[in-house]
Amino acid sequence: MLLIAGLGNPGQDYAKNRHNIGFMAVDEIARRWGFQPARSRFRSFASEGAIDTPQGPVRTLILKPQTFYNLSGECVADLLGYFKIPPSRLIVVHDELDIEAGRLLIKQGGGDAGNRGVRSIAEALNSTDFIRVRIGIGRPADPRDNKEDDNEANKDYLLRPMTSAERQTFESSLDRAASAVEALAELGLERAMNRYNQRG
Repeated sequence: MLLIAGLGNPGQDYAKNRHNIGFMAVDEIARRWGFQPARSRFRSFASEGAIDTPQGPVRTLILKPQTFYNLSGECVADLLGYFKIPPSRLIVVHDELDIEAGRLLIKQGGGDAGNRGVRSIAEALNSTDFIRVRIGIGRPADPRDNKEDDNEANKDYLLRPMTSAERQTFESSLDRAASAVEALAELGLERAMNRYNQRG
């Protein structure tokens, strides 16, 4: 079984924020493959289904933590333990400030680059041996974000609702992220990285 965790914050106040790109991407996966309706499990919304591959269907659990972004590891660890899924079968889909908007990178292990949701998962599992699909959102360029405190500027940028035009810009990123997860299920890490870590 694969566990795919999209990172975001619960509630309508956060639904259209950049920080919820992970939620949006896993929603696209569930839509493509006709997953079961989500239900509340271990402080998350979880939905079961399968991703079809030439080798056969890959049983998959999609997870949207409801603990707030920075505490995502709490319910991810609970569900991995309940289903006896090793960290290497976990795919975390999340936004990434340090990757330009429109670009996507797949990686396994390594540092969290300041992403507190990823850090929470690594600490809860005592392992970084999970796969990350990192969706680039870029750093703020809006004059409203020219503040002395970079952390405050980044927080405002992440949590400000996107405009309709901005959401359209990210639609292709969501589609690409869903396809990257499918490639991971079908091809494995190395071949999926070779395909999706290229520019363009």
